[in-house]
Amino acid sequence: MRSADTGAIDQRIARWDWTALEEQLETRGHALPGRLLTARECGALARYFDDDARFRSTIDMEAKRYGSGRYRYFANPLPEIVCHLREVLYPPLARLANRWWERLGFEERFEPGLAEFLARCRRAGQERPTPLLLRYGAGGYNRLHQDVYGAVAFPFQVVVLLSDPRSFGGGEFLLTEQRFRMQSRGWAVSLERGQALIFPNAIRPLRGPRGDTRANIRHGVSEVSHGKRTTLGIIFHDAE
Repeated sequence: MRSADTGAIDQRIARWDWTALEEQLETRGHALPGRLLTARECGALARYFDDDARFRSTIDMEAKRYGSGRYRYFANPLPEIVCHLREVLYPPLARLANRWWERLGFEERFEPGLAEFLARCRRAGQERPTPLLLRYGAGGYNRLHQDVYGAVAFPFQVVVLLSDPRSFGGGEFLLTEQRFRMQSRGWAVSLERGQALIFPNAIRPLRGPRGDTRANIRHGVSEVSHGKRTTLGIIFHDAE
């Protein structure tokens, strides 16, 4: 049985205009559907960061030269709210992903439900969960990158800001788009607490005079000037 929290989340997502979100992804390379989580839900998720038992892996970004900060991958079983977000956001994004892959001429198609998609991940040897919390203090940042963890990769990710934006400075979400024979285009996105952002994991189609072409996408976070910034990242494919 669903809890009141997940039922309320379902109602929020049901109000999203997916036609408008697809248009945003088409024109800007990312979409802002609105508030996904309440302040209370954000606070509860952010507090998980200090609970070691919740996580399978912790990455020191500076040691890896990824930037400065830490991120932690949740262990199975995922927290109920994280598991539910992953399950309910996947189907509409999978339908859009299939339209994108058809436009790009790819044969791969994505299963209608998350359980079927994760079963394909397991068959490919990708069994480690990838939803994560990311935390940056003053001076923290994340270099531009792509989150591909194996042969099976879902085209979309979702990030949710868990911190009150008044509690830190800087820390904009960054996206760059590299088109063929063109200089990169970039966006810096400031989020409100609980607001979701949908963006391509690695590539997206672009309409052109001769049909669709492919653009490479990278994402990161600008330097945090002061305070502490915590976010939830929802990646749909699992890792090797």
